[in-house]
Amino acid sequence: MSTTTVTAASPSVELHNPAGLGPVVLLCEHASHHIPSLYNELGLDSAHRYSHAAWDPGSRDLALQLSQELDAPLIAGRISRLVYDCNRPPEAASAMPERSEIIEVPGNRRLTLAQRHERIESVYRPFCNSVSRVIEPRIEQRHPTALVTVHSFTPDYHGRSRAVEIGVLHDADSRLADAILDQAPCLGHRNIQRNAPYGPEDGVTHSLKLHGISHDLPNVMLEIRNDLLTTQEDIRVMARELLQLLEPALTELGLTRSGPKGSNHA
Repeated sequence: MSTTTVTAASPSVELHNPAGLGPVVLLCEHASHHIPSLYNELGLDSAHRYSHAAWDPGSRDLALQLSQELDAPLIAGRISRLVYDCNRPPEAASAMPERSEIIEVPGNRRLTLAQRHERIESVYRPFCNSVSRVIEPRIEQRHPTALVTVHSFTPDYHGRSRAVEIGVLHDADSRLADAILDQAPCLGHRNIQRNAPYGPEDGVTHSLKLHGISHDLPNVMLEIRNDLLTTQEDIRVMARELLQLLEPALTELGLTRSGPKGSNHA
């Protein structure tokens, strides 16, 4: 399996293992807290620039582990979701939020149409185009494919603690989520819940609908509480546990590797 990182046509996207033969395509929309100098740090102080509001801590490293173990292509965002949230459509206010949880984002106030268009074209479109360039050939070649998006969430939200540790999120297509949840008893020490801490009503399933449901690909969003991803060992442990859920679920749906692990042939 290739471990080469290929940067897509835009500096806002990174692509790992594009020729992976496993039955999964991974997305990590909130992989980075980077804010390009063009945006003057959005007026945020340093604590907020590196907080969960700006990215999903641990999600990129977790997605990289899963990419390696599953021989899966991974498309990851390289720009903070406060500049543009690639898991939101352009028309959504939360795509370029003026406020995220308790954090005000001065650089997102009163954006002009031209400023919004620039972010859509420089961040969102390149991400979506990179996903399409990976998925569409697999569909044409009838390569078994499921879409899995990887996220993390804060253990405390508006002063309330969250007990859930692994969230298994879905929209109208619950095939993969159902199969994963069937495996939940094998991780009896984990609090695993459906559509928690968020669900479709929170507007978090845009990528699933755009890149998964529209192509009739089984799809799921995995949300991991970020206090379980604080060290590289934590991330390795979580990756192993997620594989205990995901690999049998893929087999249940008839999604198996189309070639030997280690091969890079499309």
